[in-house]
Amino acid sequence: MRRAASAVFLVGLAVLIAAVYQQLSFYGSSVNLGQAVNSMAANQVGTANLVTSVVLAYRGLDTLIELSILFAAATAGGMLLGQGKSTAKTGPDAGFILRAGADLFFPLLVVVGIYIILHGHLTPGGGFQGGVILASAFFVPMLARPRHRLDQRWISLIEGLAGASFIFIGLLAMIGGEAFLTPLFGKGELGSLFSAGSLPLLYTAVGLKVGAELAGLLAHLADAEAVD
Repeated sequence: MRRAASAVFLVGLAVLIAAVYQQLSFYGSSVNLGQAVNSMAANQVGTANLVTSVVLAYRGLDTLIELSILFAAATAGGMLLGQGKSTAKTGPDAGFILRAGADLFFPLLVVVGIYIILHGHLTPGGGFQGGVILASAFFVPMLARPRHRLDQRWISLIEGLAGASFIFIGLLAMIGGEAFLTPLFGKGELGSLFSAGSLPLLYTAVGLKVGAELAGLLAHLADAEAVD
């Protein structure tokens, strides 16, 4: 499952790079890009958070490259650490306070992570920050109960589908004759949750991919310590 999910993401990435490269035009410009984004982003993209306009719309290809770098780093880390053995010795469960705290913080971190991802086009935050919080939410219980293990198959599936969804949404815009990752479905009302077109969906894909990759890497680290 992990190889299949990774293959889907890599094939989609290769197709995307080839398609985008054909449409790129390189030219110089004396326009102050910062001022241009500040003045046009709200009307063109429909995001109250201008950083999201840059990350997902104006420089969406850079974001895809960053996701690819994170994917490569997490994959390399997993290969170096190896696959943990189910029979590996693990430490005893932590004390009552840590276990109770983990049980309390898990749903809180999940809710906060989802909130930050879904409101990334409105307030500071987004997929990268929310994804890290989601990864922490699933790793904290492992600290309290070392015998608890994350299912790497589900992590790999979520990671692959999230990356493929990001690429697919970008390609949909190109199929419609627009630039890569141009917001779809209309801009909506500025400042509302259902605004900025498809950008909230892109941030959801980013958050799930980042969260799955970091959670998988942390799980590999925990398994490596158990083997030692």
